[in-house]
Amino acid sequence: MVLLYVLVVLFVLFAWSRTFYRFREKKITSGQFIFWTLLWVGIVSAVFFQGWTVWIASLLGIGRGADLVVYASIVLIFYLIFRLYVKTENIEQEITRITGQLAVERARLPKKK
Repeated sequence: MVLLYVLVVLFVLFAWSRTFYRFREKKITSGQFIFWTLLWVGIVSAVFFQGWTVWIASLLGIGRGADLVVYASIVLIFYLIFRLYVKTENIEQEITRITGQLAVERARLPKKK
């Protein structure tokens, strides 16, 4: 059990260091940094203080605290996939717009002989 705690803490510290590095380089916003920091703290808290997951699960009518963690993880993953989908769609639309503008500009240029 101690090995599990150590592995989780090491992974979370590594993941949070990547989050901090991206924030310091201004690749993520302060809101995103806070979101990811809270997520990593929540993961460590769920491992070390398993009683609160059981308590929240019972409030929500879920059988076990581990089930709550699994359900919450699935919801979070779907949310993040949705965000990626929206960003991808926006990027595709922007590429289409830019490509159209470039085609129009090139069509207006005089042809070289």
